Amino acid sequence: MANSKSAEKRARQNKNRYELKHAQRSMVRTAVKNTNKSVEAKDSKSKDVMKEAQSVIDRMANKGVIHKNKAARIKSRLNSKVKSA
Repeated sequence: MANSKSAEKRARQNKNRYELKHAQRSMVRTAVKNTNKSVEAKDSKSKDVMKEAQSVIDRMANKGVIHKNKAARIKSRLNSKVKSA
C-alpha cells in the first residue's frame, strides 16, 4: 500500500498505463493472429490484412508498447508467411 501522496499517484498512473498498454498489446496480437489465419486459409485478401497488421504494429512500436526491433521481427515473419502463401 502507498504511504505518501506521490506514491498513491504513482500507483494510479501505473494502473492506468497497465490497462492501456495491455489493450494495445492485445491489438497487436489480434492483428498477427488475423494475418496468420488469412494465410492459412489461403485467402486472397491476406495482403490487405497484412497491411492493417503492419499499421497496428508500427503504431504500437512508436508509442513504446512494443520494442521497435520486436515490431520489425514480427513484420518480417508475417511478410515471409504472406509471400510464401
